[in-house]
Amino acid sequence: MTRSSGSSPTREGLLHDRWDSPQPKFHDDGRRSSAESDTRLDEVEPRDNRPKHGLFTKWAQRWFGRYQMSEKGYKDRGDDGRGSLAKKQKPRGCCSRYKICFIATGILLAVFLIASGSGVFWVYNSAPKDGQSSPWYPTPQGGTVDSWKESYKKAAAMVQNMTLVEKVNVTSGTGWSQDLCVGNTAPANGVGFPALCLQDGPLGLRFMDHSTAFPAGITVGATWNKDLMYRRGRAHGLEAKLKGINVLLAPAMGPLGRMPAGGRNWEGFGPDPVLQAAAASEVIKGIQDSGVIATAKHLVANEQEHFRQSFEWGLPNAISSNLDDRTLHELYLWPFAESVRAGVASVMCSYNLINNSYACGNSKLMNGILKDELGFQGFVQSDWLAQRSGVASALAGLDMTMPGDGLIWQDGESLFGPRLTEAVLNGSLPMDRLNDMVTRVVAAWYQLKQDNQTQWPPPPPEGEGGPNFSSFTDKKIGLIHPGSDDTTEAEVNKFIDVQGKGKDAHGRLARQIASEGTVLVKNEGGILPLSKTGSREKRNTGAKYRVAIFGEDAGPGRGPNACPDRSCNQGTLGSGWGSGAVEFPYLLPPLEALQSTFDSDSVEITPLLSNNIPVKAPTSLLQDQDLCIVFVNSDSGEGFESWDGVRGDRNDLFLQKGGEQLVQKVARGCGKGKSDTIVVVHAVGAVVLERWIDLPNVKAVLLANLPGQESGNALAEVLFGTVDASGRLPYTVGKSLSDYGPGGQILYYPNGVVPQQEFTERLYIDYRRFDKYNITPRYEFGFGLSYTTFEFSNLTLTEKKAKSALPAPRLDSQVAPPTYPTDLPDPSTALFPPNFRKLKRRIYPYISSISDIKHGKYPYPDGYDDVQPPSPAGGGAGGNPDLYTSHLTASVNLKNTGSRKGKQVVQVYVSFPDGVVDASTGDKIDFPVRQLRRFEKIELEAGKSQNVEFEFTRKDLSYWSRGLGNWVMPTEGNFTVSVGASSRDLPESAQW
Repeated sequence: MTRSSGSSPTREGLLHDRWDSPQPKFHDDGRRSSAESDTRLDEVEPRDNRPKHGLFTKWAQRWFGRYQMSEKGYKDRGDDGRGSLAKKQKPRGCCSRYKICFIATGILLAVFLIASGSGVFWVYNSAPKDGQSSPWYPTPQGGTVDSWKESYKKAAAMVQNMTLVEKVNVTSGTGWSQDLCVGNTAPANGVGFPALCLQDGPLGLRFMDHSTAFPAGITVGATWNKDLMYRRGRAHGLEAKLKGINVLLAPAMGPLGRMPAGGRNWEGFGPDPVLQAAAASEVIKGIQDSGVIATAKHLVANEQEHFRQSFEWGLPNAISSNLDDRTLHELYLWPFAESVRAGVASVMCSYNLINNSYACGNSKLMNGILKDELGFQGFVQSDWLAQRSGVASALAGLDMTMPGDGLIWQDGESLFGPRLTEAVLNGSLPMDRLNDMVTRVVAAWYQLKQDNQTQWPPPPPEGEGGPNFSSFTDKKIGLIHPGSDDTTEAEVNKFIDVQGKGKDAHGRLARQIASEGTVLVKNEGGILPLSKTGSREKRNTGAKYRVAIFGEDAGPGRGPNACPDRSCNQGTLGSGWGSGAVEFPYLLPPLEALQSTFDSDSVEITPLLSNNIPVKAPTSLLQDQDLCIVFVNSDSGEGFESWDGVRGDRNDLFLQKGGEQLVQKVARGCGKGKSDTIVVVHAVGAVVLERWIDLPNVKAVLLANLPGQESGNALAEVLFGTVDASGRLPYTVGKSLSDYGPGGQILYYPNGVVPQQEFTERLYIDYRRFDKYNITPRYEFGFGLSYTTFEFSNLTLTEKKAKSALPAPRLDSQVAPPTYPTDLPDPSTALFPPNFRKLKRRIYPYISSISDIKHGKYPYPDGYDDVQPPSPAGGGAGGNPDLYTSHLTASVNLKNTGSRKGKQVVQVYVSFPDGVVDASTGDKIDFPVRQLRRFEKIELEAGKSQNVEFEFTRKDLSYWSRGLGNWVMPTEGNFTVSVGASSRDLPESAQW
């Protein structure tokens, strides 16, 4: 096709039918412009010739429950491995809020239908009313960073010998459940490039046998231990490699955690960008040091589950997260920038819209920010069905579609696949864009040394490599293409144990992470650590010390894998639910660990594994106890599932399943109100504790987060003082949900056909908001008690480089990207081979007829031919290299002043000068009271001290200027560096 200078009048994001391609249209500052028009991109053929797919009918069927497709599907539990694949069970126990939400959605749609007078097609065609992001084309080519130079050189040599259909194979998924992994590409056999296996997820390996259920990301964040973060990534990557996984869909750094009730916050490391970035970087290094491609996800501002995805809530479009450029850079993008700097080889774009343009079709985000400004050299993959356009998304920077299906699950109609082949042959997609897409994928493969056949043997029949498991059956023998009509079976599960052995057993690491991620927030009278033999007074009388254990969360329930993707809260809580969850090899409940740790000769344990204390309970259950330990929890997960009215996002921040009442009853009745109570909370994030935290007999409280398989053992280590209580809060515990402000509230009900969520709080989330508005939290960010005491002293600052407003000018890359011939191949080379057997619903790169290739004028996006100046903030991996030049060092002394060995997290916060004015805009710049910039976890013997040093880069001391599109360091006034044990316990400070 030739280019058309004209624009279609339809809106960006409009899904008139499968082949319409949304075009992103934003302002840099995120403000709406009603003057901007949006462009429909008719990709591969004239509109009149396009097939009609009845999408509204499918949407209506889904809405009214006739069928509902899972985002990631469920593992088959029977039917000889041939059960219904990728179909989601009807949500269980839908809450009144969920029902009201659908009623509200229906009313909203009806109002719009009546007002429009054009029926359901108007609703289906409805799209974001205004584009809000400037176009950024073309996609910067990969291969411009020196650390990737050799990988791109090898990739270029391979790609130049690929056929068109092989290139499409590399960039297109084969379709949900068409092969053994949750995501699969097809091979380029002519050049020896294998099919790639992509697999969830951030907590462990989803749908997997004989693998580790690590503590969740939020627990890892609570350790504040960079070494553990790295080691967890390394073990995670090794398990993936041994299972034949090329691309691990981890770590998660989006959602960041803007809203404490957000359903998937637990997958990430906490709502501070620096803590999130540090953890993500270490995990990425660990995964990739194991030879597996890590994935930084989800780009970006995917902060809630309600309305996150088209059709999931009966609406034709996802929610739009509307945020300004400074907020994007200083909060939500920060962990991605550090991930790119750490060398991450893949980034996953999210479901939601960003300023009313789908993330996976947003040229400003993927081309301008990720690939130009941050210098990302790997490939961008879509979240599963997050791609909402074809050519437009490729032009906007999407390199790989996953799982390959288009707008509807498992329909065999891809937005890439044969449509990508057609788009290249008819000229609508430039060949150099496809070449860059495939080169990025192949370069990532070389970068992780997956071409080493000793480490990565080829799949059968050439070797024994490839995935040795199936995501879709637990049986040894199963379908090799389970989502198709192919009945061929083979050994699909080899049951390889990848959990490590002996001192290298990953369970040992999981236990250490869980124990260091347990946060002791209350310990009145030093009740903890406990004695294994009970109280000395009781022993002297010869009577046993009586301990009662209360709460369903203390026990095994129906087993850790009772519900698909862990989508129910029963038994002890070790994980949230969704695609980030795993099959537990085991989950050791707290009761079992306590029973094995207490000395049975001197301690008598009475368990009640229920949240309801019987009215006529015997006095021995509660009143005769010397100590009561209560276990309570709060769960959430991904929005494709629900449990007891929790549709992904939590409905509030209170304990679930009557946990509040249980704590109150036990605390008031234990030992007739005279004995002590300890409360252990397992939760996906912050929980409001106000209804019981100040009860006189509640002497100790531990926030154990989501501990994974070693739950009970890890908790016992902390309760009995085998290890120090060293966890620190990775979030703020407020006294109410309202403390987190308007920006901290889930949008539970749609406010439009395209729900709009305004990030008007800008930088002020979590502790930044509490500080700005002088709100007293129950427990502040970074807080946590230890079994010993520490003292900070002698903070000194040393200037390494003087202040200067702007980083050094961006230099031209010294590495040239690959170049290829751009001649189009003969269309006949893309035809299905003779006598080729096509499997049902499988995505192929081939076209059926040369007549499919329609030539005409293709309406490229507005701004496609505009020359985009390179970002002055770019020039290297993670941005301009000068952003990472050290300007200041800080040194502080830490001393263990207590009587035992312990660990302390040295936290360093920076306060910016007052009265800063941006010279480019005249704006007065508002800064948070303080911002975390560095931290280090230090272990010291009693009486010992250590000098701890930190370096601050230009970026640490800069803000994002929307006027300059660059980082600016204030040069007037003083920075204040504060050091201490939490965001509100900072005894040492100095100015620069």
